[in-house]
Amino acid sequence: MAALLDILDSELRLWHDGRAVRSPGYALLDGDSYRYGEDARGNARRQPRNVNTRYWWQLGTRPLQPALGPARHTADLVHGHLLALHEEAGKPGELVLAVPESLHKEQLSLLLGIIRACPFDAVGIANRSLLVAAAHGASGPVCHLELQLHQALLTRLAVEEQELRVTGEQVLPGCGLLALQESLVEAIARSFIENTRFDPRRQAETEQQLYDSLGGALAALRDADDTTMEVGGYRSRIGYDALREAGRSLHDGVARELGRGGDAPLLLVDPLADLLPGFTQGFPGARVASSRDLPEALAAHGDRIVQPGEALHLVRALPAAAPASAPGSAAARRQADAPPAAAQGSGNAQAESRPAPAGSEPTHLLEGGRAQPLAYNMPLADGWSLVHGDGGWRLAPGRGTATVNEGPWNGTALAAGDRVAVGGGHWQLIEVSG
Repeated sequence: MAALLDILDSELRLWHDGRAVRSPGYALLDGDSYRYGEDARGNARRQPRNVNTRYWWQLGTRPLQPALGPARHTADLVHGHLLALHEEAGKPGELVLAVPESLHKEQLSLLLGIIRACPFDAVGIANRSLLVAAAHGASGPVCHLELQLHQALLTRLAVEEQELRVTGEQVLPGCGLLALQESLVEAIARSFIENTRFDPRRQAETEQQLYDSLGGALAALRDADDTTMEVGGYRSRIGYDALREAGRSLHDGVARELGRGGDAPLLLVDPLADLLPGFTQGFPGARVASSRDLPEALAAHGDRIVQPGEALHLVRALPAAAPASAPGSAAARRQADAPPAAAQGSGNAQAESRPAPAGSEPTHLLEGGRAQPLAYNMPLADGWSLVHGDGGWRLAPGRGTATVNEGPWNGTALAAGDRVAVGGGHWQLIEVSG
């Protein structure tokens, strides 16, 4: 099976040999060369003049303005990022591309030209929203929400002649991940100032710490009314309700689009948007997509998507699922695992049911409101540990027994959102992005 590259600039992801490499669309000038992905993102506040986050969004061959080292244009930065991803993922020979509907025809042609200069071949291209909807067994109208770095995108799909097809898209400007992060950071900084008189945004180092801690704090607020953040030696309590307004403009934009037309579509929400406090609960019946959706859809529809030795064309339609998913199918399992709908809107934080985590590949281990990055071997308690191998994160046995999600661990790989208890300790696996 060819490797799969998901071109979502807020978090590019390349699946190869059972593992996924994650790399947000950041390029950092370091001398006469570039660092990409998480390494670049982790220095974006320290060296803002040396960072570019627009090169995937504005893919083209116009001269870079402002200039950023030896790169002539955004196409050069995309080429460098692709090479870095390819190296980190183990140098797969063939890639299938999952692309957003906002990637224009000219940009797609340029991207394929860039790939021809890379040490791998593109053997298929599919709309990423189509793959997400197919993985969820969509059999009617669907809207898929994704957060790109500089905009949000709502892609519409419908079933026509027993095919699930992309029918249109609506860009929501000003609602990208970076803008939402700015709103969240502003609210958190106000809390620090009110509680400690310390403004973490005044120094580049503490501002970077604040951004680095943001994903862990949002994950902690899934199951709590508040959490504690520590930045620059200062600690402040951050409330769930204080961060709800950060996603208001995105919520209102999506609500307007969903209200247009006839039958209400199923809303599929990418995991990054689901991290916003109160966002998904504002859309009863919405489902949270998973990073596993794309490789599952490729496995199910590879005969339609992979086009080795042929002139590539963008796949924007796949066979539609039957109206009722068969028991035991991937779609049926997803429906069973889907988070409960909110009780009534998003006005009452105590009455609403917060969505379950998305079930994607975990990146951090959360304990008592503090998250730490997953390493190859993470000790827990009583000799138990988390280890990576055989296609995912698993428990390595110690003394006594361990439970996962309040039930006995059955040996399967663990996903983001899973809760582990062993030796009197409690942990949660989470996915932290951006």
